[in-house]
Amino acid sequence: MDQNIYQITDKSSVIIEQFAQAGYQIDPAALSLLLDNEKHYNPFHINQILSSLDDSILVVGPDHIYLQKKPDDTIKSPECLDIPPKDPDFEDEWIGELDVILDITDQSACIGEYTDFLDYFKNRFYTLSNLLRNRGMSFRPIESLKKRKSGLVEEYDQISVIGMVSNLRTSKNGHRLIEIEDITGTFPVMVLKKERNLFDKAMKVMLDEVIGVTGTLSNDGNMLFVNNIMQPDIPLKTNNELGQRNCKGKAVLISDMHVGSNTFLKNEWLNFIEWIKKSNDINYLVIAGDIVDGIGIYPNQEKELQINDIYEQYQAAAQYLNQIPGHIKIVLSPGNHDAVRQAEPQPAFPDRIKSFFNKDIIFVGNPAVISIEGVRVLIYHGRSIDDLIATIPGMKYKDPTRPMIEMLKCRHLSPIYGSRVSIAPEKQDHLVIETPPDILHCGHVHTVGCAKYRGVTIVNSGTWQSQTEFQRRMNLDPDPAKAVVVDLSNLNTTIISFDQPS
Repeated sequence: MDQNIYQITDKSSVIIEQFAQAGYQIDPAALSLLLDNEKHYNPFHINQILSSLDDSILVVGPDHIYLQKKPDDTIKSPECLDIPPKDPDFEDEWIGELDVILDITDQSACIGEYTDFLDYFKNRFYTLSNLLRNRGMSFRPIESLKKRKSGLVEEYDQISVIGMVSNLRTSKNGHRLIEIEDITGTFPVMVLKKERNLFDKAMKVMLDEVIGVTGTLSNDGNMLFVNNIMQPDIPLKTNNELGQRNCKGKAVLISDMHVGSNTFLKNEWLNFIEWIKKSNDINYLVIAGDIVDGIGIYPNQEKELQINDIYEQYQAAAQYLNQIPGHIKIVLSPGNHDAVRQAEPQPAFPDRIKSFFNKDIIFVGNPAVISIEGVRVLIYHGRSIDDLIATIPGMKYKDPTRPMIEMLKCRHLSPIYGSRVSIAPEKQDHLVIETPPDILHCGHVHTVGCAKYRGVTIVNSGTWQSQTEFQRRMNLDPDPAKAVVVDLSNLNTTIISFDQPS
């Protein structure tokens, strides 16, 4: 048989599809090279090959195949390329009672050039599309949908594609039109309004979100009528993973102190300090941003500042936090009011600000992933909650856990690009939720809420600031002076109020 003819096997079909999904064809000789060295083939190896290709390459040939042998003659995949419900290498990542696993601090490399944005969106698409493929469905490149007229796609075939949402609108007849794109092209898909449940789901789809859709092509092949929308979502944790943990003690989660504002609740905060000093089972305090009120964050803010110097604000915050007993480990992450770059991901505080605080306080960026006694905690200040509430029907500030659940479904902390949240175009999208956390901790919206979603404990920990004049004009009613206590043995939550009686 001619060696230039594909000999299709289950393994070769997987390889061909993986290259096709990335927008490439594979030469038969290159395919044979991979198949002949099957013991070296795994998804990590294919991803290594794909990452080495530039945009000028259409067909992957033998010269592009690099077989990287190791002494034990195997190639091992990194955990991030095959996301399980629980990280099997988690114990390797956790080296102590409290460890920082993921943090952008000192790793930012973007300049803001065109190529940075291109690399950023490619990384976002590839990472999220891989998570979708891990859900067990087979997806084809968008370019292949345009081949129906040549007989390569049957009219009534069920077709599944992955794309990043580039446009959203409602037709004059009330149907939902979604335009998706991958690296091979763009294609319009439609959700009919008569499909009520599916239509409601389509109305929650956001710009720049990566989704999978399944449906049938229209008669002319220019539209896909959708009968299923799939998000990357997080896997449901097993009963064993939800069971009792070998962890001791508790962690307190708070956010949005806003020291320096004349609406900072000093008396309530001092009540909190006295309580935590007397608590025997509190081992950790995690603060999710907006340590101070900052300068020039919103119109006429200067009229509501008690401390007008940014460094004096941090000195005051440090005096409050330095009163906490030394056996309680403190983790500080920044928010949009803090003195770091506004673009997310944000690095940890600069050295001058760190110098005000006790030396054993741990400073991380926003977002960050930490391990507390083996519990994986994803800390994100939560500014994108504003975008999610403004975009998704039915979302309210009174229940901040609902938009946080949408983050988990999207596997992204800030899916909409270019709205309220400024996102730096790093080569890697640090806002993607690759490995599901045990706890997702946010703040920003000044309301408190706790929930569970697929085994993940969701916490929005409120604020230590009463209503500002700006919030009053925006009709935002805060729920201040509360702390969320998490039992590390079972991840159950308790909300404790330190509000002064009126």
